[in-house]
Amino acid sequence: MAMATTRSSPSPLLSVSRPSRLQLRLHRRRGLIFCQRSPAEEDRERPPAGRREIILRTSEFAALAAIFHFSGTKPSYLGVQKSPPSLALCPATNNCLSTSEDVGDSSHFAPPWNYSPEDGRGKTKSREAAMAELLEVVKSSKPDGFTPRIAEKRDDYLRVEYESPLLGFVDDVEFWFPPGKKPIVNYRSASRLGFLDFGVNKKRIKALRLNLEKKGWASESSF
Repeated sequence: MAMATTRSSPSPLLSVSRPSRLQLRLHRRRGLIFCQRSPAEEDRERPPAGRREIILRTSEFAALAAIFHFSGTKPSYLGVQKSPPSLALCPATNNCLSTSEDVGDSSHFAPPWNYSPEDGRGKTKSREAAMAELLEVVKSSKPDGFTPRIAEKRDDYLRVEYESPLLGFVDDVEFWFPPGKKPIVNYRSASRLGFLDFGVNKKRIKALRLNLEKKGWASESSF
């Protein structure tokens, strides 16, 4: 047998003077009426983050990045190898490129650069001038936001450490001018940590090559 129900009037304590602004929704649960604001209304009423709060959040993130600084250790095999004279080969990981690799290794091989090609684009360039151009391009190019730091420099060799903007990952990039009359530069770009680089090393080498081409350089083959 159905029982008649009566609607009770809302309590004066729950009345709202401006319901259209707050957009209160009335709910009935166990005979009690309560009010609930929508998420959009809560966001509008929440005060915006103050300058101090923003600074604190930024400081916290910077502190975490400083704690988790994955720079790694410089590999002991970097530099010009003795037998035969060349830069080091790449490990089995997919985060390295080297002109010393076999041309059939598409995952690791990269062609050398010619800093004074004989195609009518300019006069013969000295090794000293080529090194100066290389340094200029290295210092001014920051692919993917990596910061370059000259770690070692000799007349025929240059090593640059590229540090990522987040968490401080470091990649080692080497350039070597082999002896002889041919105006060739060999190079190697490798990440210190991990197994994948998501194309970072290849993108870096390509960006450097494109900037060097503006100075008359050329790649020895397609890449």
